Formats: sequence, C-alpha cells, structure tokens
Amino acid sequence: MRALIVEDEILASEELNYLIQEHSQIEVVACLEDGLDVLKFLQEQEVDVIFLDINIPSLDGMTLAHHIGKFARKPYIVFTTAYKEHAVEAFELEALDYILKPYDEKRIAAMLNKLESTFRRDQEQGEHERGMGEGSVQHTTSIHDGSSVLSSVSGMQQVREANSHDVRRINLLRNDNIIVTDTTDIYYAEAQEKVTKVYTKNGEFTMPVSITDFHGRLPQETFFRCHRSYVVNLAQIREIVPWFNNTYLLRLRDLEAEVPVSRGKVKEFRQLMRI
Repeated sequence: MRALIVEDEILASEELNYLIQEHSQIEVVACLEDGLDVLKFLQEQEVDVIFLDINIPSLDGMTLAHHIGKFARKPYIVFTTAYKEHAVEAFELEALDYILKPYDEKRIAAMLNKLESTFRRDQEQGEHERGMGEGSVQHTTSIHDGSSVLSSVSGMQQVREANSHDVRRINLLRNDNIIVTDTTDIYYAEAQEKVTKVYTKNGEFTMPVSITDFHGRLPQETFFRCHRSYVVNLAQIREIVPWFNNTYLLRLRDLEAEVPVSRGKVKEFRQLMRI
C-alpha cells in the first residue's frame, strides 16, 4: 500500500511515519502540510490511503476529504486529529478510521492492521469480480484534472464510481471510533427519535442519521424496511411468528429481540420470503 501523510506539525508527522513503519508494510510516499499541496500531489500520483489531519493550512482536512471523495478511485481516509467533535462528519464521509492525538501506539497498530486487512479484502473482491466479468463495478484510474482542481477547488467535478467495498461494508460509529463493519453482521436497525440504533453480532451502535438514510446505505436486496421504525436483515431471520391483524414478529439468530412487520409491509414481506 502507498500512503500519504497530511500533517502540519512536524513532530506529529514524524511520529506517525515511525509508527506506520513499525507496525505495517505500508509505504509512506510523501508527508505534506498544506491542503492545496495535497491536491497538486494527487494530480500526479495515486495513493491507497491518506492519513489526514483536520487543522491544516489553505484547505482544512474535512473540505479536502470532501473533494477526495469525488475521485473515481477513492483512497481510504484515516483522520488524525486532536478534535473529537468531527467524528460524526468523518463517519458521513465514510472514513476508515478516526484517530485522536496524542497517538496511542496500540490504537495505531490496531488501525493499521484493520487498514491492511480491508485493503487485501478489497483487492481480492475486485479481482474476483473482474474474473466474473461483472460490469457494475469498474476499477478506473482516478481523474485528476489540474486545471479544474487549482482554478476552482469548490467546483471540482470528478466522476463518482462505486467502489467494491461500498455495499459490502458500512461505517458504524461508537465512542468517537469509526468501526468498519460487514453488512452481513448487521441483524436489524431501529429508529429512536432522531437517531438509529443498529444491532450487530459485535454489539449495539447509535448512528446520528435517520433510519431512512441508514437503510439507503445498505444492500437493498438483503435489508428490508419491514416497519416505519425497523430495517431487518432477511438473512438473519430464524423464525417468522404470526401476530395480530395478519402481521408477523421476526425472531433473529443469536438475539432475543423481536422485530415487527407492519400491516402495510406484509404483502411485500410474504413475496420476499415466499410464504
């Protein structure tokens, strides 16, 4: 993997570079301090991951990440910052992780292990899909048009392509940490006021989005909006229990919870489950 460190504090940049070398096989190809310099660099070179500080000159890290997110081939983003209040926005940007300063070596090592595992899995999935001849996922060289980037940063218009990992994994937020989670590990989600509770095999998460928005990020062929307040993973249903008014309660593998199917969703649910 090729990495870029974006950090305006020299000591922090050197420490992170050292930890990356100590705990991974990742090659750091450059260390930059300025957001606009990053855009210039990316015109000429591609990287697989960017370790990105938020408080940097010319173009702050969040704005920079928004623009990088429009590249055809998007590098992973790992935010490195002293400010925990940006964690929710980092989640919205689908960052791989959010590391708080001062750096903790064990935390950095765990993040690097997750990063390398995710990269290998994405590479294997991409090779498999190319071998199967799937036309829906295209692996395209990033579009870096120097004139459009430098003449008007806010007007950058790169083409968005769907990455192979976008559907199979989703970012969940817990205690300011971004947890990259296989969607197959999600059992169900429940709307609670202005947030969504997500229940997985690895615990419970509270997401700062509506259940409609959350459902839209999931594979639609697997996750069914069975009720205005619930989304269920059809593959995790172990028992369908008849309930009042010809509706159902769904019991899931490994969990005690019961998920209702509303009357308005019964017909569609029966068709999906062939009952």
